[in-house]
Amino acid sequence: MITLYGVARSRASRPMWMLAEIGLDYTHVPVIQAYRLATPMADDAPLNTGSAAFLAVNPLGQIPCMTDGDLTLTESLGITLYLGKTYGGDLGPRDASEDAMMVQWTLMAVTGIEGPALEMMYVQADGQADTPVGVGVIAIAAEKLRRPLRRLQAHLEAAEWMVGGRFTAADINVAECLRYAQGHPTLLGEFPAVSAWLTRAQARPAFKAMWDRRMAEPA
Repeated sequence: MITLYGVARSRASRPMWMLAEIGLDYTHVPVIQAYRLATPMADDAPLNTGSAAFLAVNPLGQIPCMTDGDLTLTESLGITLYLGKTYGGDLGPRDASEDAMMVQWTLMAVTGIEGPALEMMYVQADGQADTPVGVGVIAIAAEKLRRPLRRLQAHLEAAEWMVGGRFTAADINVAECLRYAQGHPTLLGEFPAVSAWLTRAQARPAFKAMWDRRMAEPA
């Protein structure tokens, strides 16, 4: 039985989306980030990333973490790829070439997209988007994103999905990294094929189910 540790307001959203796509039964252990708690080490604190019980599962003290029998995985994008390949049928690769492409797009997303997209999101979340510093940070982050977005645009002008002409784990991984940049008012409009693909991905019932869970959690 799969056990997923984490909350939807974290990178656990990625395996949660995949699990919803598969329709796979699993045990969910809600582990919250320690930094969100005033006294995470208090005796009555909820299970969190600093709790000894969780550190025994993942010594990194990060969420998500997933166990499947004797296997423990602690990286969200790797968990999603594993779930697609092991349990997802056509959500996973059909052959070695598709496997390589899913890994390639995932690595591009985490190395080229997630970092600057998060920089942008943090400034906006802190209410600093209209300050001189915030405007500068967002402009630099947007410029960093334009190169990988041009690559995605070229690919998605000729393909509906990232790999194999169908929705797969690669779409989840890239979409979830890019989601952090959706708060920019105009950036995705520069890349219409990317914007249309992201809209298609987030229109899927499994994404909506994950998002509903996220919105139901305390901010």
